[in-house]
Parts: sequence; C-alpha cells; structure tokens
Amino acid sequence: MAHVHGEIIHSAQEDEAMQTARETFRLSAAAAEMYESQFVPALFAEWAPRLTDLAGIAPGQAVLDVACGTGIVARTVADLQRGKGRIVGLDLNEAMLAVARRVRPEIEWRRGDAVHLPFPEGSFDVALCQMAFMFFPDRAQVLKEMARVVTATGTVAFSVPSRLESQPAYAPFVEMAARHAGPEATGLLGTYFASGDLDELRRLVDAAGLRVAATRTHLGTVRCPSVDAFVATEVESTPLRERISDDVYACIREGAHEVLRPFTKPGGAAEIPLEGHVIVARKHAC
Repeated sequence: MAHVHGEIIHSAQEDEAMQTARETFRLSAAAAEMYESQFVPALFAEWAPRLTDLAGIAPGQAVLDVACGTGIVARTVADLQRGKGRIVGLDLNEAMLAVARRVRPEIEWRRGDAVHLPFPEGSFDVALCQMAFMFFPDRAQVLKEMARVVTATGTVAFSVPSRLESQPAYAPFVEMAARHAGPEATGLLGTYFASGDLDELRRLVDAAGLRVAATRTHLGTVRCPSVDAFVATEVESTPLRERISDDVYACIREGAHEVLRPFTKPGGAAEIPLEGHVIVARKHAC
C-alpha cells in the first residue's frame, strides 16, 4: 500500500528520516487526489466503519479525526451523526485537506500536528486515528495528546496493521524483496507494520494515562489492479527504489507474481489480505 498519509515520514527505521513530520512531509495536490481516488476505495474505506463502530460513535458527540488524510473517517462519522454533533478532521498536509474540503465542505477541517493538537483539554468526546499511528515519530506523545483533548469519560480509538509476520501476503512479498535487494528492504517495506504488536500498543496506551477497553483484529483486503501496480506502490513509495538497480527491481516484480499468485484473480487484479488491529481506550479515571 502507499505510504502516504497526512502525518507520515518515509521510513521510521532510518535515522535521517527521524525528523519531525512538519519538516519531512511534503505532498502534492496530484498525490492527494490520487490518495482519495485510489487508496481510499482500495483500502481505507473498508477500515473506517470498523474504527467508528468499535469506538461507539453516536449522534451528538464531538469527534476528532487525527491525521485524517482526505477525510474518510471524518466523513464516516459525519454520516453516522447526520448533522447532530461536531466532527473535526486534522492533518498536517494542506494538499490532503484541500481534497477533504472539496469532497465534504460542510465538515470542519484543520491543519495541525498530532504531536501538538491545537485544541484545549476535553474538547472532544472521541479522538480517532486510522492507519497513521505507526508513522508518527513520537507515538507515545500522540496518544497523550489524544487523551488530553478528550473528556474525562471520552474515548481514544485507532487502527494499525498487524505485525509483518502476521500478514499472509505482505510477509512473503517483503521476504522475497529482501532476498533480491538485501536486508535493508525489510525495514523500508515493513514500515507500515511497525506498530502491529498488541502488547506494545497496550503499553503505549497505558503510558498515556489510558486503559484498553476493547481490541478487534480484522482481515481486510487491499485491492490493486495488478501485481505490478502493487509492487510499484510498495517499492516506489519508499526510498528503496532509489537504492536498487533496474535489474533488481525487475527481479522483485517477477518474484511478486510468484509469491502473490494465491491472491491474484483470473483477470490479473490482486486482492492482498491485510490484517489489522482496532484499539479502543479510555481514561483510567473512568
């Protein structure tokens, strides 16, 4: 899947990339439009209802969508609330927000950094974050901020992909790519799965002054027009492509057709399974 989101860095594994998202993240208008037209229907739209359902979103609540991208979670919440409540989508990248405003102008869209949320304490009943948590340079601080801006009885909920080892398609793909490109490929292609350990997530939640109220693990599907399109998305959205030769890239493409054969449809489209966790937390005082 594309490693594009409103709060990400290319690779949390690399020291040179461990700058603030504000410094490192630039996204063009065309990339934001592609995110909305391709990646939202291919992946993110499937997970938004899972997040909002487990979080117990109800009409009348004030809800914050952190690192909202082009706003699929905020839109899902708005549809549930039907005008009864408040929903704010926050993202660091203005190109993402421009698309969000075009698609749903009635929703409140704000530019801001998840590490320093621009809201007073207790501003929201629920704070959500979908498929972006693993890209934050300081995940513990983001959770503390989400906890700060919800009420004393509020809810913090987020979704992340499971560990790479739990992925039936991504794991063999990354292993194959590393055989051709070297061990560096594992870190670069595996960034998306960096926060998939539930035990570690529980420790981060607890350190933020929250308690885990519920978790659910789902197996979703990333829909790609072809295996080659999947490989291009995975490799070219990381620094790996710049570090390998054309021959190595060709070997990865060829190898992907073999390891992803079980997930390839007769017409050539690829349906890649993606296991992920949804975590709901509340404050210890509740």
